[in-house]
Amino acid sequence: MASNKQNKLAFLSMPAPASYVAGLGRGASGFTTRSDIGPAREGPSAEVIAEAQARRGEEPDYDPEQFQDPDNEVGLFAGTTYEADDEEADKIYEEVDRNMDARRRARREAREEAELAKHRAERPKLQQQFADLKRGLSAVTDAEWESIPEVGNLTRKKRKRDERSFVVPDSILVGDRARGEYENALDPMQQETGGLVTPADGTMTDIVKFGQARDKFLSVRLDQVSGTSTTSGSATSVDPKGYLTSLDSVVIKSDAEIGDIKRARMLFESLVKSNPKHAPGWIAAAALEEHAGRMVQARKLIKQGCEHCPKSEDVWLEAARLHNNHDAKVVLANAVQHVSQSVKIWLAAADLEHDTAAKKRVLRKALEHIPNSVRLWKETVNLESSAADARILLARAVEVLPLAVELWLALARLETPERAKTVLNKARKAIPTSHDIWIAAGRLLEQEAYAAEGEQDREKALAQVDKTIEAGVAQLRKHQVLLTREQWLREAERAEGEGAPRTSEAIVKATVAMDVEDEDRLSTWVGDAEAAEERGRVGTARAILAYALRVFPDRRELWRRAADLEKARGTAAALDSILERAVHCVPQAEVLWLMWAKEKWQTGDVPAARAVLEHAFVANPESEQIWLAAVKIEAENGELGVARELLVRARTVADTERIWMKSAVFERQQGQLDTAFQTVATALAKYPKFAKLYMIQGQLHEQRGDVAAARAAYAAGVKAVPKDVTLWVLASRLEEADGKSIRARAILDRARLVNPKNDVLWAEAVGVEERAGGVAQAKTMLARGLQECPDSGALWTLAIWAEPRPARKARSIDALKKAQDDPLVICTVARLFWAERKVEKARVWFGRAVGANADIGDCWAWWLKFERQHGTKEHQDEVITRATAAEPHHGQVWPAVVKDDRNRGKKIAEVLEIVMAQLK
Repeated sequence: MASNKQNKLAFLSMPAPASYVAGLGRGASGFTTRSDIGPAREGPSAEVIAEAQARRGEEPDYDPEQFQDPDNEVGLFAGTTYEADDEEADKIYEEVDRNMDARRRARREAREEAELAKHRAERPKLQQQFADLKRGLSAVTDAEWESIPEVGNLTRKKRKRDERSFVVPDSILVGDRARGEYENALDPMQQETGGLVTPADGTMTDIVKFGQARDKFLSVRLDQVSGTSTTSGSATSVDPKGYLTSLDSVVIKSDAEIGDIKRARMLFESLVKSNPKHAPGWIAAAALEEHAGRMVQARKLIKQGCEHCPKSEDVWLEAARLHNNHDAKVVLANAVQHVSQSVKIWLAAADLEHDTAAKKRVLRKALEHIPNSVRLWKETVNLESSAADARILLARAVEVLPLAVELWLALARLETPERAKTVLNKARKAIPTSHDIWIAAGRLLEQEAYAAEGEQDREKALAQVDKTIEAGVAQLRKHQVLLTREQWLREAERAEGEGAPRTSEAIVKATVAMDVEDEDRLSTWVGDAEAAEERGRVGTARAILAYALRVFPDRRELWRRAADLEKARGTAAALDSILERAVHCVPQAEVLWLMWAKEKWQTGDVPAARAVLEHAFVANPESEQIWLAAVKIEAENGELGVARELLVRARTVADTERIWMKSAVFERQQGQLDTAFQTVATALAKYPKFAKLYMIQGQLHEQRGDVAAARAAYAAGVKAVPKDVTLWVLASRLEEADGKSIRARAILDRARLVNPKNDVLWAEAVGVEERAGGVAQAKTMLARGLQECPDSGALWTLAIWAEPRPARKARSIDALKKAQDDPLVICTVARLFWAERKVEKARVWFGRAVGANADIGDCWAWWLKFERQHGTKEHQDEVITRATAAEPHHGQVWPAVVKDDRNRGKKIAEVLEIVMAQLK
C-alpha cells in the first residue's frame, strides 16, 4: 500500500509543463517579466521588504483580500447557496421596512407640508405677492390705462456722459459759412462785355431767364406727377392713384428664375437645332420666351417652327395664339394651305371671325376640304338662324355622313312628326347597330301619345312605345349589339331626365330582367330601385318596382317599399292606387291596410278610412292592430260610444294583452277610473307577465292619491316582470315624490342588480342624486355608470353637462369617440355650439342628430327651440315639416307629453311646442 501511495504522489516531484501558468484555470492573469519592460533596475523583493520591516520592529501589512478567491463569494456566509428560505426572509424584512415607512409617512408628509407652508408664508413668491393686484387690474378702465405715466429711468444710476470735445478745422467752418451765400457779381474778366459770352454764336445769355425756365420746367413735372398739366390742360399718362398698383402687377423675376430661364433657353435652342422637325420643341421654346416677356422673340421662334414643321397643326395654332387677331388670320390662312385637313385649324379660323356671315364662309370652305367631319357639320348647322336652312344642311350632312347618329337625330328633331318617322326609319336602316335611334323613336311616339285627345288613343300610343323599345332590343341582339343591363338602366335614367318617363319605363320593362339569376332577381331589382331613387330618378325606380311586383305580387315587403316610394316622392293618387292593389294582392298584410286607412284619414276622408278598416276586418278578423286602428279613428272623431263598443268586441274576438291595456287607457282618458281598475284587474288575471298593466294600475292609484296602493302595484310588477326597466323607474319616482329618496336609491340599486349594464337605470340614479342635492354623489354615480356602460349616449350627455363650461368641449370629444353615432350626444354637441353662438355649426349638428335617429322627439324639440331663437320662418317650418313626417315616439320628455291625457288628439306640431317649452 505504501508503494501505491508513493506512486500516486509521484507527480508532485515532476517538473511543470512548459505552457503551465499557475492559477490560470481559476482566472489568474499573466505576469510581466523584465524582458517585457526592458533593462530597468529591479525593485526590492517582498522578502527584503519584510526583513527590513522586522529590523525596524514594524508589523507587516496584510491585505485581507490577497488570499481571497475572486471566483467565490466574499462575506460571512461565503460558499453557501441562496435558497427559497433566504428569499422568503428577505421579502419579510422588506415588507417590515415598508410597513415601518408607511407608519411614519403620514407624520413625515404632514411635517413637510407644514414646513413648506411656513416657508411660503415667510418667503412668498412674487407671483403670490402680486396676485391680488393682478386681479384688481380687471377693473381698470381704458382711460385709467392711458393716464398711467411713462416709467422713465428709475434705476437711480448716473448715466455716463460723453464729455469729449474735438477741435473743428477752420476749413469746415469757412466752407459752411460760404455754403449759404449767393454770388451777385460777374467775373471781372467779363465786365467789359456786359455779360457772359457764348463761344458758339457770341450772343448774350440771360441768367434770370435760365432760372425762370428752370422753375417752369419743375412746375410742369410736378403737375404731370399730380395728374394734370398746366400747359395743355389735358390728362397725362401718369396715374398717381394707380401708380403703386401698377407697380405691383409688374412681375420681377428672381435671380434663380432668370437662371432657370437661361438654362431652359439653352436646352430648347439645342433641341430645335438638333431636331428642327420636332414641333413640340418649337412650341416649348416660344412658350418660354412668352413667359420671359419677350413676345417678339417668341413670335420669331414660332415662325421658324411653322417653316420647319408646316404639317403640324399644333405649331400653327400656337402661332395664331401668339399673334393679334389680324395677324392670326394671316397665320391660319397660311396654315390651311399646308394642313387643309385639320378640323382644329378651320374651327380656330372661324372663331377669329366676329361676324356670323364670315364664320359661315369659313366653315363652308372647311366643309369643301373636309366633308366627312361631323363636328364641322354641327358647327355649321348651329350657326343657322332658321330651322329650314338647318334642315337643308342636315339633309346634306346625312347624305355625306350616313353613319353619323347625331346628325340623323338632329334632323329628326327638326322635322315634323310624320317626316321624323321617315328620317328615323332611314337612320335605322343606315345604322342598324345604334340603340339611340330606337330610343329616339320611342320618345317620338310618346310625344304623339301625349298630344292625342282621347284616352284610348293615348293608351294605344303609349303601348306602341313599349312595343318599339322591345323590338329595338331584339333587333340589336340580332345585330350582335349586346348592351349590359346597367347600360340600359342608365339609358332609362337619361330618358327620364330628358322628359320621356314612358320611354324610360319601356326600357326598364324590356331590359331589367337581362342577365339576372332567378334566385337573385328580387334583391337585384330592389337594389336597382334604391340606386335610381338616390340619384333622383323616381320614374325609373317606380318602373323597376312595378316590374318586380308583376313578377312577385305576393311579397308584402315589396309592396311596402313601393308605397313608401310613392309616399315620399309621388302623389296622393299614386299612393292610393298602389295601396289598393297591394291589399288586393296581399290581403293578410295588416300594415298595408293600416297605411291605406291612415292615408284616407289624414286626407280628411274618415268614411273612406272606416270602409278600408271594414274590409280589413273581413280579411283579418283577429288582427290586433286593425281593431286598435278602428278604435283610434272613432275616438279621435268623437265617437266614444262606438270606440268603447269596438274595444268590447275586440276583447272578445282578438283577446290580446295590448287590447286589454288600450281598453284600460281609454277608460282612464274618459275619467272612468272604476271601470279602468276593473279592466286592469281582469287583464292582470289573464296576463300577469304584461308590465304595462302594472304601470297603468300604479298610475291609477297615483291619480287617486293612494301612494301605498301604487307602491304595492309597482312592487307586484317588479316581482312579476323584473326585467322591465320602466317599472323600476316608476317605483323609484313614486318614492322620490313621496319624499323618500333613500328608498328610491335602494329600489334603483336592486334594479341594477337584476338588470346590469342598463344606462337608463344609471341615468335615473344620477338624477335622483342631483334632485336630492348631492352633486358629489351624482358625479360618483355617473362615473360608475360610465364604467359599466361606456357607450351610453344618455350618460355621456349627463357627463358633458356636469363639467364646468370650459371643460365641456373636451368632454364632448370623449363622448363622440365612445358613442359617436348616438343622437343624444350629437344633439348635446349641437347645443354646445348653440351656447357658443356658432349658429351654422349648431344647425348642421342638429341635422346630424335627427339623421342618426329621427324617432327621438327631444332632438326635434331642441332643434325647433334653436331655430326659434336664431333661425328664420323657413327654417322653423322645415323642422316642423320634417318632424311631422318622422313621427317620433321616444325621448326623455317626449313620451310623457304625448301620453298625457291633456294632450290627447294633438298633432305633432302642437306636441313639439309643449315639449320645447318643458326643455331646460
